[in-house]
Amino acid sequence: MSLVLGVLGGMGPAATLDFLAKLQALTPAERDQDHIRTLVDINPQVPDRNDPLNKPGPVLAEMAGALRGAGADVLAIACNTAHAYADIITRSSGLPLIDMIGGASAAARDSGARRAGVLGTRDALKLYREYLAAQGMGMVTLEPDRQEAFMALIYQIKRGERGPQVREAMAALAADLTAGGAEAIIAGCTEVPLVLGADDIRLPFIDAGEVLARRCVAVCLGLEPVPAL
Repeated sequence: MSLVLGVLGGMGPAATLDFLAKLQALTPAERDQDHIRTLVDINPQVPDRNDPLNKPGPVLAEMAGALRGAGADVLAIACNTAHAYADIITRSSGLPLIDMIGGASAAARDSGARRAGVLGTRDALKLYREYLAAQGMGMVTLEPDRQEAFMALIYQIKRGERGPQVREAMAALAADLTAGGAEAIIAGCTEVPLVLGADDIRLPFIDAGEVLARRCVAVCLGLEPVPAL
């Protein structure tokens, strides 16, 4: 029997649904019963992770504890930035966490790249810098004005804007990272893959949400060890 996966979601809702679709698509299944039981808290009321005055940690911890109470064996967070609160989430729930940022960083290393460009929020970039350094890799980031443009674009996507203009703007930001020396691009915000894909850039494209979904399948089906607490 597979492990029960608990997903902290809603940050934002569309990105969580995208993650769940990838989880379903990546599961080797011939019938309903072959899929992973997944408990999902889609909670859009989690305080904005990008506002330094907000304190989302306690809300995320409460969500994690409730998922354990509902029967989850292992957790995943469908948001890169929320991984800044991974410690409080695991401590409060007592459950192991399948790390999205660690998985994406390892995937970037496996692509053969030496420097990865990351499209992510300020707090996500801090985490990626640490994880990529542990892989012996450098990180390329956007110039400050372009990082501001990226954040504005993310909020456009959260409002449901995914048209050609938004897609072109995200591709242009990825091109900035390429020009800065990136050898792979990490979609380090779960809204990014809603408007950008591997066909839009000429470098290896690492979708952190897809990497996480793949690891969740492997862990829950016993094909990969459960992460240590």
